[in-house]
Order: sequence, then structure tokens, then C-alpha cells
Amino acid sequence: MNALLKIEDIEVNYGDAQALFGVSLEMAEGEFTTLLGRNGMGKTTTVGAATGMRGPRAGRITFAGQDVTGLPSYKIARMGVGLVPEQRQVFPNLTVYENLVATAHNRLGSKHPWTLDRVYGLFPRLKERASNLGSNLSGGEQQMLAIGRALMTNPRLLILDEATEGLAPLVRAEIWHCLESLRSTGISVLVIDKNIGPLMRLADSHVILEKGRNVWQGSTDSLRANPAMLHETLGV
Repeated sequence: MNALLKIEDIEVNYGDAQALFGVSLEMAEGEFTTLLGRNGMGKTTTVGAATGMRGPRAGRITFAGQDVTGLPSYKIARMGVGLVPEQRQVFPNLTVYENLVATAHNRLGSKHPWTLDRVYGLFPRLKERASNLGSNLSGGEQQMLAIGRALMTNPRLLILDEATEGLAPLVRAEIWHCLESLRSTGISVLVIDKNIGPLMRLADSHVILEKGRNVWQGSTDSLRANPAMLHETLGV
């Protein structure tokens, strides 16, 4: 199967400091993939390169068969990449409703597009809070809003950076339930998170980074059969 997202041997610098040393990742249409590793290992930098927010100095990135290496983030987003960034970054002075419709579009002509009603069905709490400003939401509500906002762009690939970081257990469970529901829609999902249990249940494949390098990539069954790798690289 052709890859939807393919990252090949990318290198990324922050000034004189190199953050990524030949990182590669490949995921197919409809696949649920995780990007794992301890803090500071290059996960967010990899996502930044894939979404055009951090240009690689070497390597190649393709999305849906098109070379997107070095393209600005807005062009990559328009091709069908939706990002739920670390720290959520909802628009604080816009209401929940305004956040959701601000960037809504169906550029790719989905036959079953994400609409307000569909997002409200996924996250009923957002409908209840539709007139509240983004700044007045709890952390969990902001994460729901960030996911809903990304879905309203009708992406082919949804990327979540720290999907449940800092959220209460009940809210985390709701986010995982949401992601499980999304799997059935056929959307491709790339997730960064530290909660290995739900990820092992939901994901098809995993990529583990350590000090800006790939150290492992494979299926959930393969990772489950390799507890030493989990302990060595993730401390679990």
C-alpha cells in the first residue's frame, strides 16, 4: 500500500544544535500510528517538520505522494493535514463556536464531511459551551475543542501532539474513546502521548525515537512482544 505520510532521513537543527539525525516514518492511509519516546527525544520536532513548521535541512517528506519538504504549514494543512498542537492553542478570545468555524473547510470534497453537528455529537460538552470563550474552558474542554477544530478542516491525516497530557483520568478516557471512534471513519491518525496502555489497544504501528534517532518501528504485536524495548526506551 502506498504511504500517505512518508518521512525519509530528515535532519533538523535549532540554530547550531541538531535535534533530528535521520528520522524516518511511514504510515498508510487509514493507519493509526504512534510516535513514542521520552521527553526531548525529537517527537514534536518530527511533527513540526511534517506539518511545515520546522524545515528540515536534509531528508524528504511526502504526503499523498507529493513532495512537501520545506513547504509552509498552511499549504500542507490545505493538502489534508490537521494538527492538534501541544498546549492546544485554541483562540482564547473566540467562542467555542467561532473556534470551530474559523478554519472549517471541505477542500478535499469529503462525502461525509465534519460539520458542527458532527463535532458536537462527538463532544457534547462543546455544544453546551458553544458561546463560551476559549480562554474560559478547562484543559480537557480545550483539548476537545482543538480536536474538533482540526476535524472541521476535514483532514486525511490527524496529528495529535501530547493527546492527553495533563488531563484528568475521566477526560483522558473521553479523548481515547473519541480516537477509537475516529478509527472507524477511515481517517489516518498520528499520535504522540505517554499513555502506553490505550495506545497499544488503538494503534496499528509505533515509531520510537531516542536522542533524535529512530530506535524501533513496528506493529503493536511486535512491540508487545518486546517488553525490553518498552522498558529501555520508555521506562514502562
